Amino acid sequence: MFEITTYSGDAARPFLSEIARLRIAVFREFPYLYEGSSDYEMEYLSSYFSSEKSLLIIVRENSTIVGISTAAPLSEAEHRFQSPISVAGLNPGKIMYFGESVLLPECRGKGFGRRFFDLREEWAVRWDFPITGFCAVVQATGHPLRPDDYRPLDSFWESRGYTKRNDLVVKLPWREIGEFSAETDHDLAYWLRGCP
Repeated sequence: MFEITTYSGDAARPFLSEIARLRIAVFREFPYLYEGSSDYEMEYLSSYFSSEKSLLIIVRENSTIVGISTAAPLSEAEHRFQSPISVAGLNPGKIMYFGESVLLPECRGKGFGRRFFDLREEWAVRWDFPITGFCAVVQATGHPLRPDDYRPLDSFWESRGYTKRNDLVVKLPWREIGEFSAETDHDLAYWLRGCP
C-alpha cells in the first residue's frame, strides 16, 4: 500500500538521510550516472530545506520511503542555478524550482510522476510563483551506458506545459559511475512553464 505525504521547511529534516540514500541510488541510473556522496547529499539537502517555502513529497510503501519529489524558490537555490536565469533577463524570484523526482524502479508507472507535478504546481500557486521549472541533464544520444529501452521524459514534460530552454544551461560537476578521476561538468537544461 502506497502513501503520499508532504512536508515543508524544517519538518523535512528528519528524513534527510533516507532521501540522500534514495537520490544516490536512483541517480546512478542513466542519464545521470551519478557516483553519489553521502556528505554532499546531506549538505545539499540541508540547505534546501532551510526555507518555509520548500516542499518535500514522500511516497512510502509499507512505511519504507520509495520515492521523493521536491520544490523550493529558485531565489534560494545555489547561485549556479540562478545565474543562467538572471543572465537571460528573467527574475529568479518569480520561479518555483522543482529539484528532483526520484522513484525506485519497481514503483514507476503508477502515476506518481503526474502526482508529483500536480502537488508542486499547486505549491507554486499557493506561494504566488507564476513560473515553475526544473533542470534535466543533457546526455549524448550515443552514450555507451544508455540502455536500449531508455525513454526520455520530454514528451511527458511537454504535455505538462513545459518548454525546454537550450539557451538556459546549468553546468554541474559530478563524478560518473565507474570513473575514478575528478568530477566533470555536466550540462543541465532548464524546462520552464509560465515563462513569458
